[in-house]
Amino acid sequence: MPDAYGFDAPRFLRDVFRPRSFAVLGASDDPTRIGGRPILYTKQAFDGPIYPVNPKRDRVQGLTAYPDMASIPEDVDFALIALPAPLVEQAVRDCAAKGVRCCLIFSSGFAEVGAEGTAMQARVVAAAREAGIRILGPNCLGLFDAAHGFFPTFTGTLDRGLPEPGHVGIVCQSGAYGSHIYFLNRIRSIGVGRLLTTGNESDIAVAEGIHALAEDEATGCILAYAEGMQDGPAFRHALETARRNGKPVAIMKVGRSRIGAAAAASHTASLAGEDAIFDAVCRQHGAYRARATEELIDIAYATRRRVYPTGRRLGLVTISGGAGVLMADAAEDYGLDVAPMPEGAQTRLKAALPFASPVNPVDVTAQVFNDMSLIRTNMDLMFAEGGYDAIVAFFTSMAGSPVNAEGLREALVGSARENPDTPIVLSAIAPPEIVADYERDGFLVFEDPTRAVAAVAALTRFGESFARPPLDAAPQRAAEALPAGPMTETRAKAILAAAGIPVLEERLAPDPETAADAAAELGFPVALKIVSAQIAHKTEIGGVALGLADAEAVREAGRAMLERARAAHPGAGIDGLLVAPMAGEGIETILGILRDPVFGPVVMFGLGGIFAEVLRDVTFRAAPFDAAEARRMIDEIKGRAVLDGVRGRAGGDVEALAETLAALSRFAAAHADDLETCDVNPFLLRPPGQGGVALDALLVGRAADGSDGPS
Repeated sequence: MPDAYGFDAPRFLRDVFRPRSFAVLGASDDPTRIGGRPILYTKQAFDGPIYPVNPKRDRVQGLTAYPDMASIPEDVDFALIALPAPLVEQAVRDCAAKGVRCCLIFSSGFAEVGAEGTAMQARVVAAAREAGIRILGPNCLGLFDAAHGFFPTFTGTLDRGLPEPGHVGIVCQSGAYGSHIYFLNRIRSIGVGRLLTTGNESDIAVAEGIHALAEDEATGCILAYAEGMQDGPAFRHALETARRNGKPVAIMKVGRSRIGAAAAASHTASLAGEDAIFDAVCRQHGAYRARATEELIDIAYATRRRVYPTGRRLGLVTISGGAGVLMADAAEDYGLDVAPMPEGAQTRLKAALPFASPVNPVDVTAQVFNDMSLIRTNMDLMFAEGGYDAIVAFFTSMAGSPVNAEGLREALVGSARENPDTPIVLSAIAPPEIVADYERDGFLVFEDPTRAVAAVAALTRFGESFARPPLDAAPQRAAEALPAGPMTETRAKAILAAAGIPVLEERLAPDPETAADAAAELGFPVALKIVSAQIAHKTEIGGVALGLADAEAVREAGRAMLERARAAHPGAGIDGLLVAPMAGEGIETILGILRDPVFGPVVMFGLGGIFAEVLRDVTFRAAPFDAAEARRMIDEIKGRAVLDGVRGRAGGDVEALAETLAALSRFAAAHADDLETCDVNPFLLRPPGQGGVALDALLVGRAADGSDGPS
């Protein structure tokens, strides 16, 4: 049955990966050709019938061939189309008449080559949808399901032997790169159970592939590669499904670019970038954004034990002081805590091995060559008293020494068996057969100590993510739509206040005299601002005055402000002057909402001033999210220490900030269809316990036609 988002994972797995029968249109008798390789590979292991379709041959690679789909005497679940592009539409219609559930299209010459190909692709998809057929491709290298013996792909990597089933599933937009990732796993002896390449993504895309594998019991780790993302909500749902099911997702995405929409009117939009938002979505849903292929393969390797620490305390053991420092530096880079051993444990370690450094890293020195039992003593104390969530041990070539390898392994295995839920990662150089012995005993083995630490960091990120509760369901849309176009500050603040964003008590005055009276009622000093929906950046025209101490100062500032505004924007409608009490001391931050073309409403947070404008120290989350996610968001900015107080300055009320961000995200999600952008800049964060307040706000509504109102 489809889930709440309409995705039916069991059906997808059945129709795409595990059909009962298989036809190849454009089948070749030559097993080296694109139309011949899938038959060569699949007939070695597939239990169901394979139907080559070739009107020029009676037999193809020893199998009975058929002139067309209609001639096949039995039902066909899955069809592979390896025909010239102009013949594909009719081929899909022939498949529809046969009851085919999924068509894989190898053929190129569609949307990837221009307008004519795009139109031809659209006709193919329309024919398929009319019949309820799923399309993979076109311009696609194919897929495989190793356990099912199904290999409809022309990748040459299978010439080295068919894949062995394993815990890794791969979903890749690029066929050749997907094959590359698969083969690197094979070289590392990592079993890949399923590979799915999506090509032009006319129908099936990377998000659906991730979602299906997230629901597949045999898949324990998902590696993905994307050049673009078409359906942001589907991608988020796929990642969240994987997180809920404890399935790590490591993804590479290329093609970084900037978003230019509404940049002139909104600080938030001008600070955003497509890649930064994609990165934030991955963090939000627990996926690991890999920057290199090596990271993908290391994560695939590290996840095969399916043990994920939920804490960041890392114990380091080394026979080299230099390697210990290197690993400690790497741990800090990856956000791991190299906490020292307790003093009592340090004393006992020192007594057992006087020349050692017992703090953390624990340097056991070359003395262990004389007594391997000291390794066990050190490891047991680290487990028992250090409270470490994972241990990385550097033994370099000692692990492969004919003299020392067996004793070292025995010492390590004894400690590991008593602590099966704590990963022990070795940095060691040893022959493949010795490495395999360590791996069978449950250890992870890397030659490079930095990669060993990075692997622990990835496992920890997954563990922390899996431990978080599921995200709340998407909220209902707002009962009342926002008006299209930019709004005045007073109206924007009123709307945001109703959504839970704190604002000051302010007064809108039609003229300077009334503004002076309002200021007297609020109490001096006050701030004065011009109010106009057409003047987004008030400070640029002298439309803001601060610290006005008496009524005359308010009158004078108001008159001058109105003159400047009319001179700078003669056609602008001016509602009047906004009078507000001075907010006092605090930390200026910037909050905002932008509409991402893929992920919809996205919330931004950063510190104010140069932190946002120059240093671009901002972070993002797709809406909606709760206060716990908001706190994680806050912790990501480089200037986070400012919120705790620095150089004698008070910190800020971080809890109030988190609640405000969560409220802003709910507002963004509720107005996903009618909100273009929002800036709360600055949002003044007061000291702990005193909350915060929006000092300025820009809100732009989105019209039904997708515009931001009249131009």
